[in-house]
Amino acid sequence: MENNNKIMNYYRGQELTPKEIVEELDKYIVGQKDAKKSVAIALRNRYRRKLLPKDIAEDIAPKNILMIGPTGVGKTEIARRLAKLTSSPFLKIEASKFTEVGYVGRDVETMIRDLTEIAIHMVKSQKVKEVKSKAEKSVEERLLDIIYPPPKQTREGYPDDYDERLKRWKKNRENWREKLRKGDLDNRKVEIDVKERGVKPLEIFSNSGLEEIGISIQGIFPDMFPSKTKKKSMNISDAKKYLLEEEERNMIDMDEVVNIALQLVEQTGIIFLDEIDKIAGREGGRGPDVSREGVQRDLLPLIEGTSVYTKYGIVKTDHILFIGAGAFHVSKPSDLIPELQGRFPIRVELHALGEKEFVRILKEPKNALTKQYIALMSTEDVKIDFTEDAIHEIARLAEKVNQETENIGARRLHTIIEKVMEEVSFNAPDLKGRNIKIDKKYIDEKLQDIVQDHDLSKYIL
Repeated sequence: MENNNKIMNYYRGQELTPKEIVEELDKYIVGQKDAKKSVAIALRNRYRRKLLPKDIAEDIAPKNILMIGPTGVGKTEIARRLAKLTSSPFLKIEASKFTEVGYVGRDVETMIRDLTEIAIHMVKSQKVKEVKSKAEKSVEERLLDIIYPPPKQTREGYPDDYDERLKRWKKNRENWREKLRKGDLDNRKVEIDVKERGVKPLEIFSNSGLEEIGISIQGIFPDMFPSKTKKKSMNISDAKKYLLEEEERNMIDMDEVVNIALQLVEQTGIIFLDEIDKIAGREGGRGPDVSREGVQRDLLPLIEGTSVYTKYGIVKTDHILFIGAGAFHVSKPSDLIPELQGRFPIRVELHALGEKEFVRILKEPKNALTKQYIALMSTEDVKIDFTEDAIHEIARLAEKVNQETENIGARRLHTIIEKVMEEVSFNAPDLKGRNIKIDKKYIDEKLQDIVQDHDLSKYIL
């Protein structure tokens, strides 16, 4: 139980109630309350499971979710924000990737290995933050030893005035320290010992997924291929970076990093399987073909719970949360093989977005597109003001183009607002100190010809 607590302390957001989770998601995603509610419950259930005795907790499987809805309505963003909210290892991958090369495709177990790599990077980054201050102090001392080394003793021992020399050295060393911290010495050249690799990683190319393991000869037999060092001259600013990375590596216990990362994957990992409808069946509606059904059957053990070999150790997938998503325009969830259907007990439909939702998307989220452009242009000392009628016009045009061409949901807003802001973005360096108002008239001038020309609109917007 103590080890579990250590892992869960690493995993932020567990104590959030379902309502609080939905409130956090509302800051970034407009609408789709049913989907938010489902993922909030799934997340909270993980927290509840960790509080149970181990024998009971092991039997409680995650309630995997199947999101059904057109493109650009927020499926991926909900899953991504959920992972970010909790600092979970998160992997988004298209299910269709596993059918790209005919009946073989990619090894589905590679997604677990990729998720493990993500977790290793997450934990390592956190550990780096914890030792950064200590590492920086160590690097400072190492550089000072190179720039202004301590007085040496002679063959006969310490000279008579050694104490006086040492006193002067300490005083001068502090002066050098101050210069080093201020950056006054950044361009000064120093020689440091740099490690060089003796053997390049062994790369394996095959359809079996072996290349994903990422094994290198040097990694397997470190004693047979010890890394060599050589003297290299570089600026102090570059030496600082190199030595800091070296100190951080030396201070981090990689065994602990791997141990925590593996448990994070097993207990809190989230895999977002996009385009799962594309492995559901033929476009002709005659049911799954041999390739797609084969992929589904390959996925089944992972989702049911199995053990996967990675270069860091065995990963059990029993409690990884899988979120499937697809438009299901041609196929339907019932076209999935029955066993796989049963592994996604929670199903939620996301609704298509229209002008009303687009207006809210442009205004309300913390990362709203209008806010992003205002922030970007402020770096050039250009103030942008989006008027209310401009926001409504952008939303109206997005819905119009979606209806007349292909409906890509809120992604259409990116295309339209980018076209609206194109000229300002290009000329921004020459517009310093200017206030630019983006209103309906401005948008009409920039887009009217394109919108009216159906063929042009199809290719540009």
